[in-house]
Parts: sequence; C-alpha cells; structure tokens
Amino acid sequence: MDINIEFARKTSLAYNRTCKSLCQELKLPQTAFDILMFLANNPEFCTARDIVEVRKLKANLVSVNIDKLVCDGYLERHAIESDRRKTELLCTEKAQPIIAKGRQLQQDFIDRILTGLDNETRQKFLEILNIMDQNLDNILKGEA
Repeated sequence: MDINIEFARKTSLAYNRTCKSLCQELKLPQTAFDILMFLANNPEFCTARDIVEVRKLKANLVSVNIDKLVCDGYLERHAIESDRRKTELLCTEKAQPIIAKGRQLQQDFIDRILTGLDNETRQKFLEILNIMDQNLDNILKGEA
C-alpha cells in the first residue's frame, strides 16, 4: 500500500487556510488558536508540557502563545495541588465564544473533506479509524 505523505501535509495546509479568517477576526496567531482549541477539546491534557508533547510544538512557541492567551483573558493558570511545579491551564468564560466558533469551524472542515461520501461510507471510515487507533495503541504498548 502506498500511503502518500502529501495527504498529511495537505490536510494541515487546508486546515490552516480554513482557520485563517477566524484567526484574523480574533486577532490570534494560528498557534494560539490551536492551543486554545486543543485545551478545550482535550481537557485531560491541561499543561504546557502536554501541549509540547502531544502537539509536538516547540516549548518556547507554546510558552509565548500561552502568555498571550493569558494576557488576553482566554486562559487562566492554576497550580496543580498534587505537584506545585506544574501549572494547569484552564479556558475562561471569555474564551467560550471563540471555542464555540472554533468547534463549528472544525466540524465544517471535517464535513468539507468528507464531501462526496455517503453516510454509510463515513460510518465505515470512522470504524476503520477506530480500529487503526486501537492497533496503534497496541503497538505503542508493545502488544502487537
């Protein structure tokens, strides 16, 4: 099977292009928007280290954009009780309209890239992705 690496690159470029007008409207850099949406969509990942490790962004880029989001009132920092060296990042009430717009933009993007697929094909595709995700988990655990 020949999986073209261009697919991942094109997906990223198309997503960034889709986000561009919203980021301009919000006066947020793409990376700041991505961090905000990541935190909103994945509450189990709530530290700067999580963002660096999971999103594979450079630590200094994450730090600068978190500072901007805190200064703009979209994020708050809270010490983690069990480990005072760690800081939890929480989306504020002010961020909620942006998150709502961002989630709609993300859903519209998914709908656009799935255009031309009927519901049955979409469901099958999601089932295949779930199986692949489980297989990746097994590989990472050393089970496969």
